[in-house]
Amino acid sequence: MIEIKNLYKSYGNKVIYSNFNLSLDEGKITCLLGSSGSGKTTLLNVLAGITPFEGEVPALNCSYIFQSPALVPNLTVFGNLKLVCKEEAAINDMISRVGLKGKDKSYPINLSGGEAQRAAIARAFLCKSDILLMDEPFASLDLKIKKQIIELFFEMWEEDRRTVFAVTHDPDEAAAIAQRVLLLKDGRIAEDFTPQTDAPRSLYAGGELREKLVNLLIK
Repeated sequence: MIEIKNLYKSYGNKVIYSNFNLSLDEGKITCLLGSSGSGKTTLLNVLAGITPFEGEVPALNCSYIFQSPALVPNLTVFGNLKLVCKEEAAINDMISRVGLKGKDKSYPINLSGGEAQRAAIARAFLCKSDILLMDEPFASLDLKIKKQIIELFFEMWEEDRRTVFAVTHDPDEAAAIAQRVLLLKDGRIAEDFTPQTDAPRSLYAGGELREKLVNLLIK
């Protein structure tokens, strides 16, 4: 169990979190759903040790998948992966597994959006970490590519079973990926529930889970 206790975070006079507590299940995919500006990314950055805070948050080794791939522009795909893993055989195997065979010498500027995000996923899973943080990693992709990338993510996760904490403002994405969904409102967890069907689920398939999430978000 990863526990956040009595978290306090403000920006100037604006309080984002006060006496905030949260326990994350290890080996599960937890998704934090909230509107834009609700503090989702702030919470990720607190967990990653990027943002200063008050309270009790465990020191974690984190890997991170951002909304944009955040690849180092002057390094090839292979070079970007080598930043987190020195084993060339493991890197080459990962490049093949994420569907980037033949792209190892390509620079980020020469990759499509989907290819760049595949490289970002490869980097995150190659990095040895206690938790994988995801900040709306599918938001910039079109529907067809998004579906492929979500399926790739689950394929990698099924083998790895790492603790994942993802944030999104999109109820469709939350409905597709989460094993546990938290609704963030006004700096607190307003809803906490476990979907009855196992992830992954069909993206934009509609259904009771998506409808519940939409209603909670606009409530």
